[in-house]
Amino acid sequence: MSDPKTSNDPAAGTTNDARPAAANFVHDLAVEHAAQGTFGGRVVTRFPPEPNGYLHIGHAKAITTDFELAREFDGVCNLRFDDTNPETEDTSFVDGIIEDLAWLGYPLDREPLFASDYFDQLARWAGLLIEQGLAYVDDQDGETISEQRGGYGNPGVESPHRDRSVAENLDLFARMQAGEFGEGERVLRAKIDMQHDNMQMRDPIMYRIRDEAHHRTGTAWKIYPTYDWAHGQSDAIEGITHSLCSLEFDAHRALYNWYLEQLRLLSELPFEAPQQFEFARLELTHTVTSKRKLAKLVEDGVVDGWDDPRLPTLRGLRRRGYPAESIRDFCAFIGVGKTNSRHEIELLESFIRTRLNKTALRRMAVLDPLKVVITNWPTGADGEPLVEEVELINNPENADDGVRTAPFSGTLYIEQDDFKADPPPKYYRLTPGREVRLRGGYFVTATGFESDADGNVTEVHVTYDPDTKGGNAPDGRKVKSTMHWVSAVHAVDADVATYERLFSAEIPGAETGDVFDDLDPNSMTVLRGCKLEPELANTAPGEVVQFERLGYFAADPQTPLLFHRTVGLRDEWANIQKRKK
Repeated sequence: MSDPKTSNDPAAGTTNDARPAAANFVHDLAVEHAAQGTFGGRVVTRFPPEPNGYLHIGHAKAITTDFELAREFDGVCNLRFDDTNPETEDTSFVDGIIEDLAWLGYPLDREPLFASDYFDQLARWAGLLIEQGLAYVDDQDGETISEQRGGYGNPGVESPHRDRSVAENLDLFARMQAGEFGEGERVLRAKIDMQHDNMQMRDPIMYRIRDEAHHRTGTAWKIYPTYDWAHGQSDAIEGITHSLCSLEFDAHRALYNWYLEQLRLLSELPFEAPQQFEFARLELTHTVTSKRKLAKLVEDGVVDGWDDPRLPTLRGLRRRGYPAESIRDFCAFIGVGKTNSRHEIELLESFIRTRLNKTALRRMAVLDPLKVVITNWPTGADGEPLVEEVELINNPENADDGVRTAPFSGTLYIEQDDFKADPPPKYYRLTPGREVRLRGGYFVTATGFESDADGNVTEVHVTYDPDTKGGNAPDGRKVKSTMHWVSAVHAVDADVATYERLFSAEIPGAETGDVFDDLDPNSMTVLRGCKLEPELANTAPGEVVQFERLGYFAADPQTPLLFHRTVGLRDEWANIQKRKK
């Protein structure tokens, strides 16, 4: 029986490359539209993040859906920042989002767009709706307006200001723009139907007063459009054809269409009106993707910033070593559907592991070092132990990656759990009297050990067989375990961060209603004084390597000799599928 820790094929059993393409109803719609000549054969999409935080894994699905659809049909995908909330938005988020997009594989080939680019046009169009008697200024506060909307099966109450004259509404709206009123004193509402079954149609707010400086327009504007007013109209200005949103915006589609229809009747649309389509958002187990909740984790110091490797932000995943290609492959695999579902995070990790198995160079690192002394190791004329160079394969999955050499001496480090003075059943690693293989080196046999006052093993003594250089015995004898090691004299000291799930529950907050109740306080462990083979000192920032027998680890982009565990070697997704059968 082989030692599971010796496997050098961590992706065995995974079938990512052979998985069939998932359903994608958005793609099917585009094919149908192209055949029918809808939109004149154009495909123009947009990705409209709000610059009030950084992108996360949920955005990755929207990004790949928007950009890949445009790419397939030789169309265009706009990056448009939905910057209509000046109190929460910042240029740093704009820059970060552009950077994250490029890393994911979608660098911009044109300047980004902003909803704020259209503030003048949106305000002009709002004035046209007022002139048509389709919008009015309401003096009531937000709480009152919300109460008057009623609820499902509960009729709404019309505002006492609903029947103001056009002239009065135009005057008040102009004064709102001029800054004559304070926050909350007045809003502009569309006049639709306070009895409508769809709550979004009960005289929605189009503009509210905000006394905040905007990251692009400064203090030029005192009123800011709501998402629903800015969204569809910005789409129309840009000539968007397929406006793709997540399912929670399904109820907003009627309002989206209503606004566009009024502008169409006024001959204000430059193109055929865009159409909104909704798809299921991406949710993962053990994860939250709410910007508000992610911001709280950062602000409360639960994590070390937006790029903390435990976060599902793209910059966090990047720092942890997730390949962008794997994220795109994962999004393609889960497809684009109309029903929300939660995917196991282990499925995403299987995509990460499969790619890294093909691309990551192999290296040896000892995270919990135990000294091993080879008592019969030869010495030179000066009495010092000799140093040999052993040859090691860089990547068994890619012969072009070649080989490397690593120093081998009479004093080594192995993992603490690779030696047991009193081994449990089916333990195949180093024990007194047992022979094992040191990767690329020699067969060694444990002859004794030293312990401290508490009984902890501090040093292991072994003898080596000089005829087994390279890891093979001339007489054909076999061993049941192959272990990694690092030469003690040549070892490079490093810190290694290992991770558990940030949230212990599969669905955070499912039991108590508060996701933060499920935080794992031990989700990160930083191991100090780890011992690495010398070659690892040359690892490029951000590069991912496989620590043999331990997992995949990414070199921190900024801190030298700090590595983050990307994923382990075991394919937990495959195990989950076996349990489901």
